[in-house]
Amino acid sequence: MTTDAHPLDLPVGDPFGPDNLPYGLGTTVEDPDRPRIVVRYGDSVLDVGPAAEAFGSPHADLLQRPLLNPLLAAGRSVWQSVRAQLHDWLTSPAHRATAERFMRPLSEVTLRMPFEVADYVDFYASEHHATNVGRIFRPDGDALTPNWKHLPIGYHGRAGTVVVSGTPVVRPQGQRKPPHEDAPLFGPSRRLDIEAEVGFVVGAPSAQGEPVPMSGFRDHVFGVTLLNDWSARDIQAWEYVPLGPFLGKSFATSVSPWITPLDALDAARTAPPARDVPLLPYLDDAVEPEPGGIDLRITVALNGHTIAEPPFSAMYWTAAQQLAHMTVNGASLRTGDLYASGTVSGPEPAQRGSLLELTWGGKEPLELPDGTRAFLEDGDEVTLTAWAPGPAGRIGMGEVTGRIHAARR
Repeated sequence: MTTDAHPLDLPVGDPFGPDNLPYGLGTTVEDPDRPRIVVRYGDSVLDVGPAAEAFGSPHADLLQRPLLNPLLAAGRSVWQSVRAQLHDWLTSPAHRATAERFMRPLSEVTLRMPFEVADYVDFYASEHHATNVGRIFRPDGDALTPNWKHLPIGYHGRAGTVVVSGTPVVRPQGQRKPPHEDAPLFGPSRRLDIEAEVGFVVGAPSAQGEPVPMSGFRDHVFGVTLLNDWSARDIQAWEYVPLGPFLGKSFATSVSPWITPLDALDAARTAPPARDVPLLPYLDDAVEPEPGGIDLRITVALNGHTIAEPPFSAMYWTAAQQLAHMTVNGASLRTGDLYASGTVSGPEPAQRGSLLELTWGGKEPLELPDGTRAFLEDGDEVTLTAWAPGPAGRIGMGEVTGRIHAARR
């Protein structure tokens, strides 16, 4: 694959430069039925499988598969080896001519769901989000539930409705009970919402019955992706007592087509917020701090207008604590497991990662250039983007976008 330009010549500080190298899956016009692993480099991609074969990589077989799962399952030593090779191929003058043969403009590639999702778990890890939600729904009670600062609260979602960025989001239908009604009604959700989140993709599996400690985070988690956990608040409000989210969440979860390796975010490590409640040993990150928080800056846009900038560094529970809690009962990890942070919100009003919070339950609608919004309307498009500090600039995260389509009757 060749181009007339020089895709290996990137401007200094390009967010998709050699310190990033996120993985995706794509097809081309010439070969639309054969997905191949690609790595983003600037505004181009490297067709990794044939490049690995040309360079004689010992991992060429893994890199020529039609999805990322075999590479995910290979484990950390292989992930690091492949990443080092990719960096060498793309930056070494000695490899320039060979690497350019396998580069292609990003605009010529159709991106697919990069991995097969095994299980999906969503957490509730932002103290600011949980506090806001508590104040909205329990204005005269405690904002946080008694267990919130003792364990990362989460729920199991539906893996089969995790979709790649750009996939239409059909407005869900279901039961909802407005306060003034004596019985529930059925119909399209009227309070369709977003949740700006960060997802973690599991690579190496674990055995059932063997908990994974926080120190095992890097051995099991391959990388990070942006995620929007769409939520039908009216359906959720009627169904969630006593067992939690169900149909109000399971209709769609959108993820970016790019997975950023954990190693690309080393410069973005940051301490989590101070703990004001003692933690049990398996969650105590004062004793076992690996890996801490991540300084990831998220932007939420609705129809092209920025409505929030949630800071991931403000999350109370870290991804390592979530992994430890998710497996402490002996639940096993599978290659392709995806777990999400829960809505990312900060302490300021402009840092809230859901319309529920931004409009305070719909009571304070947003005034946008194209109209007023309390919750999403048909035709609305939501885009999440993000970046993190890197060794020589910013590390860009692949965006995740979804447009709302009318309910199917």
